[in-house]
Amino acid sequence: MKEKLQQIKEKAIAAIEATDGLEKLNDVRMAVLGKTGELTAVLKGMKDVAPEDRPKVGQLVNETREAIEALLEEKKVKFEEEALKKRYESEKIDVTMPSSKHTHGNLHPITQVKNQLTDIFGSMGFEVYEGTEIETDYYNFTALNTPQDHPARDMQDTFYLSPEFLLRTQTSAGQIHVMENQKPPIKIISPGKVFRSDDDATHSPMFSQMEGLVVDKGITLCDLKGMLDEFVQEVFGKGTTTRLRPSYFPFTEPSVEVDVSCFQCGGKGCKLCKGTGWIEVLGAGVVNKKVLEGCGIDTDIYSGFAFGIGVERIAMLKYGINNIKLLFESDMRVLKQIDD
Repeated sequence: MKEKLQQIKEKAIAAIEATDGLEKLNDVRMAVLGKTGELTAVLKGMKDVAPEDRPKVGQLVNETREAIEALLEEKKVKFEEEALKKRYESEKIDVTMPSSKHTHGNLHPITQVKNQLTDIFGSMGFEVYEGTEIETDYYNFTALNTPQDHPARDMQDTFYLSPEFLLRTQTSAGQIHVMENQKPPIKIISPGKVFRSDDDATHSPMFSQMEGLVVDKGITLCDLKGMLDEFVQEVFGKGTTTRLRPSYFPFTEPSVEVDVSCFQCGGKGCKLCKGTGWIEVLGAGVVNKKVLEGCGIDTDIYSGFAFGIGVERIAMLKYGINNIKLLFESDMRVLKQIDD
């Protein structure tokens, strides 16, 4: 038994000396002292030792265990110190080295334009109303005097969630909510995301829009023109003028397309304005009496105008972006150039 214990001890010592890490050291511990280890097997065999020899054998087993455990602990401490040293080396910081340069971020062009438009209209007394992106067919179409057979209702233009609910195609739906719950005078802008099944270089299935609405006594198309003149000069620079061209929208009558004098060539004609001297920027008009009456507003007393601005279109014109997808791809080479 003494020779067997000596063999176990020598074998364990050799295995411990040969280890090169904590994981292998633990393997040696389990092989010798674990539940199925060699020294544990000796202890389990004590029942076969003669009673008069058990104390002496037990003492030898304990001495062997203590010697092996002491060596295991010594090796463990050594490995832990080496691991800690390596960690300190890897985490060491040279405080004399120059610091890393951190680039300053800036707001996305769409956010910059939206904030600018909100500030401009806010200075004119407009309040902000943000509606919901999921609307009913009534608020998105019917209440805005859109006929049942109008192309805008077709599946290829509108994302329907059910026969009743859809993703709003215009933030004009928010104007109906306001007029139903607020008596004139009303002066609001309604910014937000809108959704249409349209996708090319100048259109996106999701884009930002800002609708404006003014309802009060004696509002005419002249009030709209004066407000738009002030707006375009704030956005595109002093000297920019507007012109109104007849158009058609179900919720306004009369309806107009609004052009601005080309801010790049001063109206002389260039590539941006396609030689015409004018650039189309938004649609507007006098609010249709049917829309006002549907919201319970007396059209013998009140009238109003409304306009709709594509935020991405303003951003593209303002910053010279020729493809709307550049505004959605998060290409830092593009975005970092634009910071007002």
